[in-house]
Amino acid sequence: MKESTNIFQGKHYRFTVLSEILIRLEYSESGKFIDEYTEFVRNRNFPNININVQEDEKYLVIETNYFKLEYVKEKSFYGTKLVPEQNLKVFLKDTDKYWYFNHIEARNFKTIGYSLDNKENITLNNKGLYSTDGFVSIDDSNSLILKDNAFYKRSEKTIDTYLFMYKRDFGLVLRDYFNLTGKPKMIPRYMFGNIWNKDSYYTDQNIKDLINKFNKNNIPINMILLGNYWHKKTDNDYGLSWNKDLFIDYDKFIDYLKLKNIYLGVTINPIIISNKEDNFNNFIKENNIEEKDNIPLNFYNKNIVESYLNNFINPLIDKGINSFLIDYNDINNLYNLRVLNHYHYKFLESKNLKNSCFSRNGLINSHLSNIIYTGKTLVSWKVLDKIPEYYSSASNMGLSFISNDIGGFYGGIEDDELYRRYIELGTFSPILRLSSAGSHYYKREPWNWDMHTLSIVTYYLRLRAKLIPYIYSESYNYTETGLPLIQPLYYNNPEIYDEPDYKNEYYFGKSLLVVPITKQKDDIMNRTIQRMFLPSGIWYDFKTGIKYTGNKRYISFYKDEDYPVFATQGSIIPLALLNDDNLNSSKNPDGFEIHVFPGKSNTYTIYEDNEIYNYKDKYVKTIIDYNYMLNNYTLIIRQDITDSSIIPSIRTFKIKFRNTRLPNDITIYIGEEKIDNYKYYIDENDFIIELERVNSFKQITINCKGQDIEIETNRIVNKDIDDIISGLKIKTTLKGSVSKIMFSDDEIKKKRINIRKLKKQGLEPKHINMFLKLLEYIEENV
Repeated sequence: MKESTNIFQGKHYRFTVLSEILIRLEYSESGKFIDEYTEFVRNRNFPNININVQEDEKYLVIETNYFKLEYVKEKSFYGTKLVPEQNLKVFLKDTDKYWYFNHIEARNFKTIGYSLDNKENITLNNKGLYSTDGFVSIDDSNSLILKDNAFYKRSEKTIDTYLFMYKRDFGLVLRDYFNLTGKPKMIPRYMFGNIWNKDSYYTDQNIKDLINKFNKNNIPINMILLGNYWHKKTDNDYGLSWNKDLFIDYDKFIDYLKLKNIYLGVTINPIIISNKEDNFNNFIKENNIEEKDNIPLNFYNKNIVESYLNNFINPLIDKGINSFLIDYNDINNLYNLRVLNHYHYKFLESKNLKNSCFSRNGLINSHLSNIIYTGKTLVSWKVLDKIPEYYSSASNMGLSFISNDIGGFYGGIEDDELYRRYIELGTFSPILRLSSAGSHYYKREPWNWDMHTLSIVTYYLRLRAKLIPYIYSESYNYTETGLPLIQPLYYNNPEIYDEPDYKNEYYFGKSLLVVPITKQKDDIMNRTIQRMFLPSGIWYDFKTGIKYTGNKRYISFYKDEDYPVFATQGSIIPLALLNDDNLNSSKNPDGFEIHVFPGKSNTYTIYEDNEIYNYKDKYVKTIIDYNYMLNNYTLIIRQDITDSSIIPSIRTFKIKFRNTRLPNDITIYIGEEKIDNYKYYIDENDFIIELERVNSFKQITINCKGQDIEIETNRIVNKDIDDIISGLKIKTTLKGSVSKIMFSDDEIKKKRINIRKLKKQGLEPKHINMFLKLLEYIEENV
């Protein structure tokens, strides 16, 4: 299948120019080359491009707008030990850089590895696509051949390398990478809600009790993912058939979950098929297997694998299972892991289901076959601190759907502050999966903590459920454009990469910037001291609306309940409206709460389709146009519809204009009709319009005018300091003395001296040291 016409071949070499930035480099001593697809490559049918070629008996030169290849024909790519690059060089145009075979590519920004199982010291050693060199090579010489949906080992040892020469255009390399390997696929909508995954001995009644506890506390739960104890007991602790002693009336149990709008998944590891499985006899009969004992599953026999899927996985799907966590854990057999992931993904695809399999990273094309399950992680501040970097590094290989154990799986110490920060990070993560080992001492249940923690966790788990429309729409953009759901700051600000204070920051979709809190708070101050860098532009704290000027470094002080997430000016953030009737529902919502930030015109598209089925031609796009002028702005909500049955015909819209006063003039049209029966009010610094039960398919037009209606809520350091002083357990008279010093016009040096003098008035040394530290931070912020 030599799809490209830009192929240059000799006795031992073959070069295929796939695009202006991408070339395939092959070398074979036998002169035989691989034309089949592989684990890595699923398409070589690229559009033809114009290239310049110069060739004689000895030399070959190939040139595009991005690179120039020079090769001494028939010579080994390796060259010699002294001059390893002499026979093959690929120059990056308009730079002084060039690539040669076995180039160390030292400026490569690494990507994620196999898993985070049982690790605190996490290193990133795998090569990613992003490099400040502007090029990256990917070796495909050892991957399996894919033919007729089955895998085979290569019969020939060859060099098979793909070289991307992209300069600084990372969007371009992602485009060609996904064109070569296959586009990422959408995952089910419920995956972006709250997932419960505690590895306990649950019965159907236990799970009902658990769900009732979530709902009693007004906390959404969208999916239950069972661990290793849902199935019949087998010799290898894994199984594929329901344990009817635990789930006495399974059909009624599934009906209960459907009534509650909750999806169900199970953990499997099908390396051995137990003779205790329900369909075991049918399986061995289909495959002419005489052995009546446990049977290792042959991943490389297509017929056996298909029989396994039909006899064991299909009955689970037919019985209401929507997701599978494939708990295969053998880093020395990644071929097996990838084959296992591939077959499960293709089986779901054959049933027109969106991919809903969790599995560890097979390191090749994981964006196609599975949601990246990072393994059983330790309960640890160190692990929490590594997770944001892990998200960003996954983006360097075009991966977005990463699932960590929120809270940590096992080990460590159960700490309320760590738990809160895990939940807050999980709220702005690709997947929020509350997970732990089965002991009741692992407190993933929010109500098992103090009221302070329960209140905070409830707020963020509700916010996560409300964020589903935004996250789902941004995930759709990822599958269409290849730009990851999470992007690190260093894509646009590479200088930040070497500043450890900001390495964990990332964009969450196109509108939000997350500054994860991964360090413990100052107990005396009762705040987390957070250093952060905000890129160019104007930014608003998503929760408070406080305004920040970009291209600056800040130090801020965060309470337990606060988390630094920022929206850029002009951002439109669609949230789902939650109520008691749809608390657990991740379906396309009955209403939206749309946050609109001032300062810039913008357009945002909400994408909705079937929650679990992969109907590409059935969708609704709700397009929100924000035309901003100072003191005069218009919001238009309109639809692009291919199937109106996907969304409710009647919806409620709550439009939240952030940092906005009550306008003098409000005009609203539903379709062609001007309306007056709407609710509007001020909530702190936001102006809100509520349109209840309007026709979902008619355009909504809102115009607001007034004088000085935009509120300038700039960030003021003194307010942060005043809040800290107010919360301290010291004498109220001392608070007045401290405040007078801290907010005086004196130089910092004099303030330090005066703070120390307060020791005579009874200010303890620990508080003196805290205020001296605060003065350092104030000095940095100036």
